[in-house]
Parts: sequence; C-alpha cells; structure tokens
Amino acid sequence: MLANEGVIGTLLEAGLTRGFTLPGLGITWSLPAFHDRRDAFDVVLARSEQCASVMAQVTGKMTGRPGVLMAQGPFATTTGAFGILEAHFSSSPMVILTDTSCYDGFAQHGVYQTMTGDYGGADAFSVLKTMTKYATLATTPTEAVFGTQLAVKHAGTPRQGPAAVVMRSNIIRQPLPDDARARLYPVDGHLRHTPPCANPEAVAAVARALAAARQPVMIVGNGVYGSRCGSALQALAERDGIAVASSYHGKGTIDETSPVAVGMMGTWGTAAANRMVQAADLLLVMGCSLGPEYTRFRDDRMIRPGQQMIIQVDQDPRNAGWVVPVDIAVIADVAEIVALLVATPPAPVRLVTERKATIADIRTQNRYGVLPQHPARPGTVHYADIVAALQDFLTPDDLLTLDAGSNRIWATTNLCLRTPNQLVAPGGIGGMGWSPPAAVAAALVAPDKRVTGVVGDGGFMMTMDAVATAAERGLDTVFLVANNAGLGMVRDNLGNKRIAVDFRDHDFARVAEGLGATGMTVSAPDEIGDALRAAHVHGGPVVIDIKVDPAASHRDCSDYDPL
Repeated sequence: MLANEGVIGTLLEAGLTRGFTLPGLGITWSLPAFHDRRDAFDVVLARSEQCASVMAQVTGKMTGRPGVLMAQGPFATTTGAFGILEAHFSSSPMVILTDTSCYDGFAQHGVYQTMTGDYGGADAFSVLKTMTKYATLATTPTEAVFGTQLAVKHAGTPRQGPAAVVMRSNIIRQPLPDDARARLYPVDGHLRHTPPCANPEAVAAVARALAAARQPVMIVGNGVYGSRCGSALQALAERDGIAVASSYHGKGTIDETSPVAVGMMGTWGTAAANRMVQAADLLLVMGCSLGPEYTRFRDDRMIRPGQQMIIQVDQDPRNAGWVVPVDIAVIADVAEIVALLVATPPAPVRLVTERKATIADIRTQNRYGVLPQHPARPGTVHYADIVAALQDFLTPDDLLTLDAGSNRIWATTNLCLRTPNQLVAPGGIGGMGWSPPAAVAAALVAPDKRVTGVVGDGGFMMTMDAVATAAERGLDTVFLVANNAGLGMVRDNLGNKRIAVDFRDHDFARVAEGLGATGMTVSAPDEIGDALRAAHVHGGPVVIDIKVDPAASHRDCSDYDPL
C-alpha cells in the first residue's frame, strides 16, 4: 500500500466520502489513489483553492462531519486559507491535506514553491498551525496515514474546527513499510469518545434560576445550529415565555416569526434583540461565545455582569466565561440541556403571561418583523425589495446562503426565517465571496433542497468560478447578485468620500452564460420574485443580476441608536 492509498483508506474508514480540490504537485500525486476509489469517494474539482476551501468548510458546517480540502502547499496556505479561517473561527469540522511542494532532493535549494521551512522557501506547517486546531508534518508514509487519522479526530471533536496534514511531497507515492516501528491501527479506535454529560446539580440550578427570573432571555449561537435543537428550544421558550435572541451564527435556528423571537443581536442586528437583552434579568447563553460583534462591542448597557444573572451552556469549558464572567457554567451539548429543561415543570401561567407581554411590547416598540420600504432610483431596486422577495419566496424546501457587506446586513436584520437551519452563512471571518461556493456545497450536501445564494457584485467577482463548478456538476443552484456597482458597506462608511469603492456595472447575466449557466437581469422590485421562481423552475445554475441603487445603505437597517 502506498501512502496516498493509506490516506484515502483512512478517510473512507472515517465515513468521509467527498473532497474538494484544485490539485498541484503532491496533491496531483495523490489523485490516482482517489481515482481508484471513485466509486466510494467523490472528488469535486473546483476552479480555485478559495472556492474549494469554502466548499469543504460548508460541508463540515452542514453535516457536522469534516469536509475535506486537498490543495498544494503554497495555495492551501494562501488562497485556500479563506475557507480554513472561516472554519477556524466558526468551529466547522474540516480536514486539510496538503504538501511541502518540494522536489526530490531540492528542498534545501530554494526551488520555487518550496514550503518546507528551509532557507529560500516558506513554511506550510507553521502557517497552518496559526489557523487550525491541529496540524502535523508527515515525513514518512506511516506518519501521513496516522496524521490523517488524528486530523479526522481533532476536526470532529469539541470544539470542532480545521485540522491539517502537511506531507513531504516525496513520500506521497512511497509504500507503507510492513514493519513500521509505530504500528498503524484502524481509524475507528482513534475516533471513539464520550461527549460531555450535563451535571444534574448544574441543570437543577439552571431550572431554579429560570423559574425565579422576571424576564429571562435565551441567546442562541453556533452550538444550537450544530446540534439542530432549535425547534425543541423554541418550544421550551414559548412554553415558559422566554425571549430568544441570536448571535450571527445562531440566526434562523428557530422560527423567527414566533412570538418569543426578537432576532439577531448586535449593531448589525435588530433593535428588538438588543433591547430585549438589555431588559433581561437573566441571560441563558446557549452555545454562543458572546463575541463583541454580537454585543455592540461590549456596550455596558446591554450585557451587565453583576446586574444580570448570566448562565452559559457550552460543550467546551474554555468557552464558558470566556468573554464575560458568568454565574453558572454548564459544560454539555445544548441539545441535552434543552431536553432536560423541557422535562422540568412549566413556569406559572401568570408569570408566562407577564413575560410574553414584555416581549410583545419590545417587539412592537422596535418594529420587529416590519420590513421598511425605501425608494430606489429608476431602473434599480433597494435591498429591502430583495429581502421582501426572499421573505415571500422561501419555503421549508429552501436553503439560503449569504455573503458579506450590505446585502448580508439587510438579510440578517430584516429577513424573518421560518425554517430552522435554513440559513447557511459565514460568521467566522465573514469574507466577501463566501456565498457562491457555499451555495454549490449546500447543493451537493442537500440535493433535495432548493439553494439560493445571495452575494454582492464585489463578492461575486471574487468567486464566480463556483458557477462553472455548478454547471459542470449539473446543480440547480441560483446565484442572486445584489449589484450596486461597488463596495456598498465601505462606500457607506466613507460618506461623501468615494475612495476606491466604485466598480463598473458589469453584466453578470452575460458572464453567467459564458460559465455554462443561465443569466437573468432584474431592474424593478416586482421582477425579483418572478425571477427567483423562474430560475428555480429552469434548472441548472442560474445567475440573477439584480441592479441595486448605489445609494441604498446598510445604515438604514443597522442599530446605531444608543440603548
């Protein structure tokens, strides 16, 4: 058995059946072994390492099992870092297979592309250590296989994240020794673990605190998304009159039209969520880090340790009390805690009525769920029009991917998602260009769903090669390009100083045709919904170029007002 055969065997033993690549050097040498197992392992050829890395990250995010990225050293650590960093910051399980890009005997000679760390080269291992949970440098075939086993292990156990195997290029086609001193065993024994189990006394303390609270609020985050417990959590919240606010990662994990829902927190969230959290006397933080971006960058009038009781539930003890001090920390999966709390007696009817009345008042005062209308210049639409069309269009059969910038802010602030886990969005680095490859990965992972990816024109230009991959794969994916001919959010922040923010208005419908997709152009609000429906009926990848008024601003839906 060769090293590359051992690596693909490990992935298949671990239940991983798809990888994303733009091959080069050592990864090219790995492909024959993957081709031999093509009946069991699907190799998706992307057009850039950036897109391949996002596709791998989204696969991990949606399935809870590591997505696999295969890319050559210099590019796995640069353009491929886009998806790796997103996985790192958003705790998505991911395995990176890469190489040192050295030619036999020339690693110390400064040969181009060398990533061994020698003089004249760069160091793939050192780079990947900065953005992964686990990284290893494999210098023998045995180390390549064992390193892959450990990468799968570290990627998939709490806190999940990316794990990398950097292989010396020359070992990839070498045979595994029959008498290796460090013997290899099947991967299954390395992957077994018992997840954290809730402490009964801690759960009882949480139940007592909730029963005594005047106005409790749940803050839901990435842990709720990953555990898929949003529906059960919503039922508990509705039973006991507990308001539910979310972080960016937790948006859409419950039905946001529920009477207890107040939307996403933060400056780029809803005013109702921020003021509901401010009004709470108890915060039950479920699988959320309480990162500064969710708390209006530590607004001391919003979350107030010492004045509010703060209870944090997380599967990683390092996350509890990480950003703000807490009164109770419970180390367990949030789904387990929700199930245990559902089994406790419900809150008294009078208390539930009072709690729900306050939630309703804050929702009404802050116009929660009311989509504002904004005029747009002739021949264009406003972001509010796009959100309204999506609100009418989305059903339980849909998945929606988002990108970065003004288009994302309008969606996260004003789009009330009704189906839990329907949203697939970046929340780690939240970089431009994430949505198109994310939409492709979502279509591969969930072929029974309609997939729509929303992206700005700036982001689309970065990763529109994902459309070609969708065409080659025959995926029914719709890419909705909010085309305001510029960097909208940067433009807003600069005010009257239009410095390096304006683009030419490109015809993305024509670009789509060249990439093997169908193109449409929309320039009026009442055309958006019809275009979405027609695009999904058409089949195959479709790009909808929506002309957005350049004057439309994210500030019109952001919560910059003082609490």
